[in-house]
Amino acid sequence: MRDGNLYATAVLSGNRNFEGRIHPLARGAFLASPMLVVVYALAGRMDIDLYNEPIGTDPNGRPVYMRDIWPTMAEIKEAIQNALVPELFKEKYSDVFKGNQLWEQLKAPSGELYAWDPSSTYIRQPPFFNDVSLESGKVGSIRGARVLLLLGDRITTDHISPANVIPIDSPAGKYLLANGVKPEDFNTYGSRRGNHEVMMRGGFSNVRLRNLLVDREGGWTVYLPTGEVLSVYDAAMKYKEQGIPLIILAGKQYGTGSSRDWAAKATYLLGVKAVIAESFERIHRSNLVDMGVLPLQFKDGQGWKSLGLTGKEVFDIIGIEDISPRKELTVRATGLDGKVIEFNVIARLDTEVEVEYYRHGGILPFVMRKIISSS
Repeated sequence: MRDGNLYATAVLSGNRNFEGRIHPLARGAFLASPMLVVVYALAGRMDIDLYNEPIGTDPNGRPVYMRDIWPTMAEIKEAIQNALVPELFKEKYSDVFKGNQLWEQLKAPSGELYAWDPSSTYIRQPPFFNDVSLESGKVGSIRGARVLLLLGDRITTDHISPANVIPIDSPAGKYLLANGVKPEDFNTYGSRRGNHEVMMRGGFSNVRLRNLLVDREGGWTVYLPTGEVLSVYDAAMKYKEQGIPLIILAGKQYGTGSSRDWAAKATYLLGVKAVIAESFERIHRSNLVDMGVLPLQFKDGQGWKSLGLTGKEVFDIIGIEDISPRKELTVRATGLDGKVIEFNVIARLDTEVEVEYYRHGGILPFVMRKIISSS
């Protein structure tokens, strides 16, 4: 599929129809009923007229059409009645909290605090409370920021935080190899979501992500100070070493799809301070605020394209000091030639509570400080 640049597709009856979720090389995924999934599997192709073309042949070579195998409502009802009986539920749920023999043999540590295992590649102590003081910090203008990703419309949370298999040559794969995990034991990003080291390396690494700073698909970007093409994770870490804040420029409906919290957590851990988009998916916008990442919205009729931005500019975001719900902030983008493009954006902190979360650096430090102050 890679060599021929084929457009591979999938048909599924669940709601995980994002590109690359069913398989990294499946560019498109179509939703259908369970019975239609079976029909397409039998046909083995998408470009078929299911009403007029046969989906296969019988042992005698005669054509078989969808109408020949499609069950009647009476057949469906009979199958349900024969399969779903009270005894089935009693058997399955009578000891639902007991677990099997392997579960029963697990030894669990005791105590009020969780015993973190530093050698675990599945669950690690997250860094969200590292260097968090008892007092909330002052928020201020973001200056000297560079663009980590230049994105178009409808970037989904699957693009931001993939849940599929972990490629061996990815930053997450290299991390697991370095920690003694065999490739056959990599599992998926979703199964390792308790390990921030894996998840932050998986941030923006979806094989179908189109970062317009580079001319290839996948989790790649340009480290702008030198022009090197690096993985998003490696570039973000180089920026972090230099103390350079990061932003993301995007189009419409940023953050659509499953509202997984790791899409916002990975964004935060990569050092992104703000996302400037034409519009946001509701829950992902809220999750960004909860992680202390500032969602900013272009004014109506504007976007990075219409403003003539290339993503290679140096950005200053001014006016954050006295932030308030939906306040207009000034963004100043300075190009390599010294040309300055200045425009206003709307801070998508929609309520006073969200402003408070942002001032604290996110909901986690906010709650921690509130618990400590009341104890």
